Amino acid sequence: MPAFDLEINGPNTIQESERKGNARSLFWPWAGANVSLLALSYGSFFLGFGISFRQATFAAIIGTIASFLLVGISSLAGKRSNAPTMVLARASFGVKGSIVPGVLSYFIFVGWETVLVSLATLATGTVFARIGGIDQNLALILGFVIAVSLTVFGGVLGFGVIMKLQKILTVTTLAMTLVYIALTIDTVNWNAVTAIKDGSTQGFIGALIFGVTGIGLGWVNCAADYSLIFGVTGIGLGWVNCAADYSRYLPRTVSSKAVVGWTVLGASIVPIVLVIYGAALSASSKDLSDAIAMDPIGALTSLLPTWFLIPFALVAILGLVGGAILDLYSSGLALVSIGVPIKRHQAAIIDALIMLAGCIYIVWVADNFFYPFQGFLITLGVPVAVWSAIFVADVIMRKKAYIEKDLYDAQGMYGSINRGSIALMIIGTVIGWGFVTNTFGSWLSWQGYFLGAIGGKEGAWAYSNIGVIFALLIGFLGHMLLARKTISKQESV
Repeated sequence: MPAFDLEINGPNTIQESERKGNARSLFWPWAGANVSLLALSYGSFFLGFGISFRQATFAAIIGTIASFLLVGISSLAGKRSNAPTMVLARASFGVKGSIVPGVLSYFIFVGWETVLVSLATLATGTVFARIGGIDQNLALILGFVIAVSLTVFGGVLGFGVIMKLQKILTVTTLAMTLVYIALTIDTVNWNAVTAIKDGSTQGFIGALIFGVTGIGLGWVNCAADYSLIFGVTGIGLGWVNCAADYSRYLPRTVSSKAVVGWTVLGASIVPIVLVIYGAALSASSKDLSDAIAMDPIGALTSLLPTWFLIPFALVAILGLVGGAILDLYSSGLALVSIGVPIKRHQAAIIDALIMLAGCIYIVWVADNFFYPFQGFLITLGVPVAVWSAIFVADVIMRKKAYIEKDLYDAQGMYGSINRGSIALMIIGTVIGWGFVTNTFGSWLSWQGYFLGAIGGKEGAWAYSNIGVIFALLIGFLGHMLLARKTISKQESV
């Protein structure tokens, strides 16, 4: 498939003649989606848990790798059976039952691609406001056109374009990020950094959970409540529901260890480095740390000479676009996988139009809609965590490829609806919501209804969002117990 041709494949299994490449190719889509300069601001949010630089470093490394390990494992399903993630979910939920996680994933993808493009637009306006002499609305339009053009170009044309485009985005963004570090390294005060004392166990665990489930929401510009975000829909867990989409073109003979390894490396190496460096910057200056909490983009530009502001704006846009491209592509696949009778690229075009309308509404019509909308998406994060755990457990337990014909037949071995998996999602979601907090809107204050059992909504565990971990455990262990015999019987046929 030539790099800039329209991809014709949709929910179907990729034919043997089209399977090519190696595990190393997975480095680029995942690196491109996670190479955002805004990861620098995450370091401040880790320290916001009241922990030391040393603890923040360990939390960032462990949390990020752990979250992307789930993505790597999920990528194995694509390599083994060469179908999109939401089609492969039929094995654990049933052919019709998979519509539940499919619809959920669709809302997540479309919602976050809208948020990311909106943030890229707003980031451009923020940077150009400091430069001066440029009309604010013109700057917003410029950022909007760049972000939308790249996102639609990759998401609609499909896999071949994405693999090529993400490599270009990664190299470009990484190069300019290194320039940013070189320009700001002198502001790091290592005496101040190392003087911060270790925090509590609860604080470290909260930061660790944030690393596992919340790093991706560093894309969310302006977050006074940022340390409260569990952001399952961002990096790590938020990518499990599309992991197989980018490994399904690989030959089945490719090493499974290599698939997992290159996925984890590509997705986590840059965020880890930037989070650690961002923590060092924030620990060096309380003023900078406070400014990042209110306005990450504006705070990060305050350290730069004027001549680098335009390249910085481009870095901010590209870092956000890399994630939006994957969201748009996978939203199209999710829509056709749940049974909507259209082609993949047609689904992507529909999603792009929704994204455009949403972005225009957020940026130019009703900016007060931004926080409630994020709150809604974050609320969906708990059921996403349950689904992710079920899917990962299913991949781990299966030793053979999925039976292709049965993935498309409700009368086949995977059945129509797997009631056990649906029940796990309900139970995991109810319990998970009970142990998380969500401050993006008063209408979300009902969450955290079980926190009274561990100290209340103002207690030591209130902002750790431990409910996400409970949701993961319920999904993973529950599916291990409920599906083991069924899977063994299926694979004995």
